[in-house]
Amino acid sequence: MNTQEKIIIIGAGLSGPLLAILLAKKGYKVEIYESRTDMRTANISAGRSINLALSARGIRALRSAGMDEIVMKEALPMEGRIIHDKTGNTKFMAYSGRAGEHINSISRGGLNIILMNEAEKLGIKIHFNMKCTHADFENNSVVFKNYETGKISTETATAIIGTDGANSAIRQTMFENGRALRFSFSQAYLQHGYKELHIPPGKNGSFLIEKNGLHIWPRGEYMLIALPNFDGSFTVTLFHPFNGENGFDALTTPEKIQAFFEEEFPDVIDIIPNLLHDFQTNPTGSLATIKCYPWQVNGRFCLVGDSSHAVVPFYGQGMNASFEDCRILSEMVDEFKGDWSKIFTKYQSSRKKDADAIGDLAEENFYEMRDHVADPVFAKKRVLETRLEANYPDYYSKYAMVTFKDKLPYSVAKSLGTKQDEFLMDFCRDLTDLDAVDLDGLFRELQEI
Repeated sequence: MNTQEKIIIIGAGLSGPLLAILLAKKGYKVEIYESRTDMRTANISAGRSINLALSARGIRALRSAGMDEIVMKEALPMEGRIIHDKTGNTKFMAYSGRAGEHINSISRGGLNIILMNEAEKLGIKIHFNMKCTHADFENNSVVFKNYETGKISTETATAIIGTDGANSAIRQTMFENGRALRFSFSQAYLQHGYKELHIPPGKNGSFLIEKNGLHIWPRGEYMLIALPNFDGSFTVTLFHPFNGENGFDALTTPEKIQAFFEEEFPDVIDIIPNLLHDFQTNPTGSLATIKCYPWQVNGRFCLVGDSSHAVVPFYGQGMNASFEDCRILSEMVDEFKGDWSKIFTKYQSSRKKDADAIGDLAEENFYEMRDHVADPVFAKKRVLETRLEANYPDYYSKYAMVTFKDKLPYSVAKSLGTKQDEFLMDFCRDLTDLDAVDLDGLFRELQEI
């Protein structure tokens, strides 16, 4: 293994700096190129900072880089979903029946800054305002445009890794060479978008609603969620159709916006004082699932994270899946002693099915959060799942398998979890007395699925 080899990483978002840290700690010379300006020195516009739900897979990846303790100091635990109905009543649904299993709310920007700072401490150079415009697969090089000077430059490296997100320039070059690479690509948009809102902190930094939960206002066609921040505020996101009577395209005046929220989310009116301003000012984002293959070219170029498998945010696994990519790729660097052809080939073949699985699960969970959490049958299923988890250490719900079992591949969690879900929904459909359920017998039946 020649650790003096130069590695270029495209993208200084979340997975880029984490992967750079992992490689630098092995002795590689790593440089990161980022199209945006340095977020640590610039004002970042509001409206696109959906909080992240950090869970076991992401924490394990951070631990492999020695970053878990510093990151977890910035995270707030969320023990379960808190469901709000139209009358202001709430219902708590624990994420797990086992003690200590929860997800963690963390600021995207705050986490990004922690990772970039650590990368620079290790001597990793981050080149900002450098837009990757093209990849040359024959010459192991990439072309950049400096947004500040307009200068075009070309850089070469032993390995070039695209962690440049859903709009990846490396993936775009693969797409342009589709026939030669036999490159497959799909991008499936939801008919829903999102808009960020904000619940400010109360007096002396107090929380205006319960801080240790992920708040959901499910309303069928639309859904509001809120995740806590350290300063007592909540990042609120409205997931909403673009079209229709009350779609984003129809909510065009303050009167329509106010009337819509008074009808659908009356209990948030008083705690989002800048509702009208934020709704009309903050951008409306789109939601898409991206799948592609292959992820590597010539054993020299590789896609990691959202550049190869962008997912919608409804399972809270986008960042966790990308971090898991980084950990697995790092382990393969050790396994194959720096043979990048073997590393990238094994990485893509072993990871592809799991990336597809979490993409599918994330879309499915959108409908669960939007519709099913308010369904009495689903509520009974969740009660039974938490009781099973509390009494039988070997039982994991589908959600728990995905979120807390970091050694279980996503594809296995999806397959087994879906079978369990179907069985329990059928079981609960005509169930009238949860306390009369024979948990021992139910557990045995689930073990036989």
